[in-house]
Amino acid sequence: MSAHSTEAGGTLRYQTFIKGQWCDAASGRCFDSVDPSSGRVWARIPRCDGADVALATQAAHHAAFEGPWSRMRPTERGRWLRRMGDALAADVERLAQFECRDNGKRLSEIRAQFTDLPEYFYYFAGLADKFEGRVIPIDRADTFNYTVWEPYGVVAAITAWNSPLALLTWKIAPALAAGNSVVIKPSEHASASTLELMQTFQSVGLPDGVLNVVTGFGDEVGDPLVADPQVARITFTGSGAVGKRIATRAAGLLKRVTLELGGKSAQIVFDDADMEQAVRGIVAGIFVSNGQSCVAGSRLLVQDRLHDALLDQLLASIDGLKAGDPRDAATQIGPIANQPQFERVCQDVATARAEGARCVAGGVPLKGTDGGWYFAPTVLVDVDPSMQIARQEIFGPVLAVMRFRDENHAVQLANDHALGLADGVWTRDISRVMRMTRRLQAGTVYVNTYRGVAPQSPCGGFKDSGWGRENGIEAMREFLQLKSVWIGLGDMPNPFPRL
Repeated sequence: MSAHSTEAGGTLRYQTFIKGQWCDAASGRCFDSVDPSSGRVWARIPRCDGADVALATQAAHHAAFEGPWSRMRPTERGRWLRRMGDALAADVERLAQFECRDNGKRLSEIRAQFTDLPEYFYYFAGLADKFEGRVIPIDRADTFNYTVWEPYGVVAAITAWNSPLALLTWKIAPALAAGNSVVIKPSEHASASTLELMQTFQSVGLPDGVLNVVTGFGDEVGDPLVADPQVARITFTGSGAVGKRIATRAAGLLKRVTLELGGKSAQIVFDDADMEQAVRGIVAGIFVSNGQSCVAGSRLLVQDRLHDALLDQLLASIDGLKAGDPRDAATQIGPIANQPQFERVCQDVATARAEGARCVAGGVPLKGTDGGWYFAPTVLVDVDPSMQIARQEIFGPVLAVMRFRDENHAVQLANDHALGLADGVWTRDISRVMRMTRRLQAGTVYVNTYRGVAPQSPCGGFKDSGWGRENGIEAMREFLQLKSVWIGLGDMPNPFPRL
């Protein structure tokens, strides 16, 4: 079975995936998916609602508590995850083509990202049978006490549009390794690649209901999914506003939540840094993926003595970058992923100029080879920390540059923010490295490198950047709960003995 069929004119019509079956939304409605490189409709996605959510959560609940998945030993689950990793590895090119069309990320970048994704399934396959309970030596000779780790049951995984399959992998690999089933709600701006991934996994023969997808909008799908009584655990990647709304609703229902809510990461360049390496890291941090990355290094803090020289080299490095079709290997700048985000980037740059920031590169929309939503790599200087451009996550190719005097001033500027997902430090001084990594209030600190991720290493935010961690052993803990078991070895004493 295929995730889609082809309508007259070549538009793809998708079905959603519930209980191992492809099906239309219960209402029969669809919504359009637009190719950001051209601005034209290329696919129609099922517009699900609460009825579809109920079917998906029922299927997931059955899989988690009654179906064959619920009876599998952890080692067997690990074998399933390895099969999923193998299937994904064999299907990288097909999936990359769909994600490129879905969100406009350059095909070469998606291929590189997808090549690593099977490793997450292999890593968590290995962890599946490594979470051990312990025997507790309580002070009762006639009682045996031990602990075991158990899955929550049904997990709701709500993902973002910038890297749909990477973010989804970070959620479903540990959730499944822990023994949960999952209902996935992809972004309405990029749903097709998630549905195509379900086709990939369908070839593995995963038991029905272990993975389910409901596509659509937040108020019609996301809200009922969060509120569904069969959902025990929620993992979300997206905006702070939506994350806070989910956290508020989940708190009222006493549901546990993992939130990754983005950042306004600072790249801090000291005057002893290797300037060429720093410039490469700055460009990779903000202009690769058009700044549409949670850890985008959108604030550049440069020590006074190095500021002008580094700025000159940075501007030279981005001068003449080629915008165009993200499927073309020669393209260096692809489109912004969707029209609302494109319009926000335009507005935020206009606001920065109105507040007094000076644009020394970009600052304008670009024409791609076929229309679409393109914006030039943009560098703003004379930025004051109070400006909106320094306070709000833009999620676009926009870099706000600020000067700093010394180490204390750099730490003050970097930490003076509600978000704390990642920071970067560029210096040759190892003592400074140790001081800075301790003082920066961020979940990840990169030193003389930037934007690295790995299945073994946890990532997540401080402050308003979120709760919990993804990847690493810590991610498994997000999807497991601890049970204490007491076994009496003797007679139960009479609580009311006769006198």
